[in-house]
Amino acid sequence: MNVQDIVNAISQEAGVDQAAAEKVVGTIFSVLEHEAEGTTLSSFFARIPGADALAQKYDIMAPGAASGGGLLSSLQGALGGVLGAKTGALVNGVAAIESSGLNMAQVRQAGTTLIQHPKPQPVLS
Repeated sequence: MNVQDIVNAISQEAGVDQAAAEKVVGTIFSVLEHEAEGTTLSSFFARIPGADALAQKYDIMAPGAASGGGLLSSLQGALGGVLGAKTGALVNGVAAIESSGLNMAQVRQAGTTLIQHPKPQPVLS
């Protein structure tokens, strides 16, 4: 399974267009990339072709990323500065998903699909 298969499944199961599904998947992968440490995430990304590239495309820590206004946007800088980059990554990710236009039911379905759907392929050496 590659990242496009995951985006397609989320698009279909959450009832959202491809662009919104891609943004949600890329944002979640970006949060994981910034939150996780060690080789576990690298191994996970290696098993889903395209995952790392999608995380980079929707890098929530890039300058100007996830600034959509609202309460979460105003908390981004404050929490990131006070609690560190990892909290900033999570808050930025939530703000990016909030700005994607999905309702809470669609976000919940996208998350459920992302967790349950991928069947990573073994890494071949």
